[in-house]
Amino acid sequence: MRERADGQETTTSDSQLNRDFEALAQPAAGNSADKKAPICLVIEDDSTMRHLVTSYLEDHDIRAVAAGRRDEVAGLLARCRPDLVVLDLRLGQDDGLDLLREIRSKSDVPVIITTGHRRDEIDRVVGLELGADDYITKPFGLRELLARIRAVLRRRETGQTVAQREMEKGRVRFGNWQLDRRNRLLTNSAGEPVSLSKGEYALLIAFLNAPQRPLSREHLLQATRIHEDVFDRSIDVQVLRLRRKLEQDPSTPSLIRTERGVGYVFTLPVVQV
Repeated sequence: MRERADGQETTTSDSQLNRDFEALAQPAAGNSADKKAPICLVIEDDSTMRHLVTSYLEDHDIRAVAAGRRDEVAGLLARCRPDLVVLDLRLGQDDGLDLLREIRSKSDVPVIITTGHRRDEIDRVVGLELGADDYITKPFGLRELLARIRAVLRRRETGQTVAQREMEKGRVRFGNWQLDRRNRLLTNSAGEPVSLSKGEYALLIAFLNAPQRPLSREHLLQATRIHEDVFDRSIDVQVLRLRRKLEQDPSTPSLIRTERGVGYVFTLPVVQV
């Protein structure tokens, strides 16, 4: 939805918006700005909000494509290959969390979830656990949404650079453990593989990149892409889960030690293999 100079509002249909997007998907030769513009898929069942968000993003150099129903999403993901998804968890009769699971099963595209009420904390927590990169609560300002989109895209770009460096680093050893970063494979002293969730792996990498140094919860939150102070305790949960897999006695940890008032420290030296 766009506001005209006389205060009247005009509405552009989703189909027209998506046709316009696909027409722009092949930019003219030499137009580098269009080539670099990120693509955002907005999944929102409220047509007014959907058009408001997509129009604002388009006005701020982010290509926007819209979906109002769950059955539209798979085709748009495949056809438009967005750089980021903004997903409303309240999709009428559809469950946004189920859609998030479906997206995550097929793609690692960054996802920002939106919720309608501050009391929906459980949905936000579950959404983050399912792999969402950030959340924002309605009603929200469009400037804040844009700032969060840009922040997630920056983290994504940085994360890809870090991931490439990890691929180049290969294997590391700490104590009786060995991690093959190229294959994301952790093995114990007997050479047996130990499975790690996405969050546990990200947390372990953060520790291995800074061994024997105290790391704050804020640093670990950023490293594992868990957002907002309200979820600070979730880092403690991730540390507890990682301890259960690495420590001989998780109740008296020696490998990942708590630094009171600071955060945690990974006590073992890390050796390149």
